[in-house]
Amino acid sequence: MEKKKLDRISELTAISRQRELTEEEKSEREALRMEYRRSVTANFTDTLEHTVIKEPDGSMVKVKDMKRGGEDK
Repeated sequence: MEKKKLDRISELTAISRQRELTEEEKSEREALRMEYRRSVTANFTDTLEHTVIKEPDGSMVKVKDMKRGGEDK
């Protein structure tokens, strides 16, 4: 996400501490926050997809191939 957009989120948050945001500002802030969340989620997912765990036996297991919910592989 662009720094300009992150700065705008911060600016809107600062404004909201001084006064109530207009409906337009609230909508803009929500849209920017959603975009930020999507960006963070995509980056995190990409990181996990390229992460490999070395097992005690020396084998390598890709995190994306592991079962979810804390189950064993």
